[in-house]
Order: sequence, then structure tokens, then C-alpha cells
Amino acid sequence: MEKINLAKASLITSPNPVALVCINKPDGETNVTAVSWYTYLSYNPSMIAYAMAKDSYGGELVRENKKVIITIPSENIKEIVVGCGMYSGRDIDKIRNLGIKMHSIPTSDIKIPLHSAAAIQCNLKEFIQTGDHYLYICDVEEVYADYKEKPVFAWEGYAKIAAAKEA
Repeated sequence: MEKINLAKASLITSPNPVALVCINKPDGETNVTAVSWYTYLSYNPSMIAYAMAKDSYGGELVRENKKVIITIPSENIKEIVVGCGMYSGRDIDKIRNLGIKMHSIPTSDIKIPLHSAAAIQCNLKEFIQTGDHYLYICDVEEVYADYKEKPVFAWEGYAKIAAAKEA
């Protein structure tokens, strides 16, 4: 075996999960940011966690308002995933600049991208510093799915966003 760093390990473990985290901004509009480090923590009670860089605008927003929707993007919107992770909502309105069509779920005022395969509505329980990231631990309130949408994953590290291949 060859010794490698953790970043290179993401190439070996590809495909990796990818999600869009939706959080309301102070003006009531929604910010959308990409994350690929998320995991289910518990089914009873329902809990999920995700990691974001400590200086991320999305992280700042969720620490302030404690509400978030984690969405799983589909093939129909794979082009916006990279842009949502590349730009900061602190600097640009990603929804307008990337042309993201948004819609609502019945139980939240946070909007989500149209063509999401799943939406996981959460309340922030706590966050923990983990090196250069915070791990956000959330209680899951509601979960919605659109089975017509095919979820995407990050391939080759995060160089490509595409659906999983059939075995």
C-alpha cells in the first residue's frame, strides 16, 4: 500500500454523497450551499450530521437561525451543485446568479431547489469544531422524497457530479 493524504482518499472512495444545504438569510431569502460530508446518525430519534468549513456563510446562517433543509440534488440540477460550493452566498445571490429554480415544502419557509430527489428538514441540535470544519448535528423534523428524480454523487473526488452507476 502507498501512503496518501485524506484528500486523496476521496478519490478512492468515489462516488461520495453530495447535498445542497438550504438556509434562510436574514432578509428571508434562501442561501444554498453544497456539502459532501453528511451522514445519517440515528433513526430513533431521527438525526443527521454534515460538515462545513468553519468560515462558511451557510454555517454562519445555520448557527444563527438553527433551521436547515438538506436536499439531495438530482441529475436535472447537477450543473448547479459545483457552483453552489464554489461561490459564497456572502458575496453573491447564488439562486439568481446560477438560475436555480426554487419551490417550497409544506412544513417550512425555507425554499429548496426544484428537482431535489429528497429534502430533509432539520433543527440544529449542536455543532462541534473538527479541525478546519464544524460538524453540524441535527434533529430531523420531516423528510420528503421525489422518486422520479435520480440522485447524484461526487465522482473523482469532487471533479464530476453524476448519478451512481448500476452494478
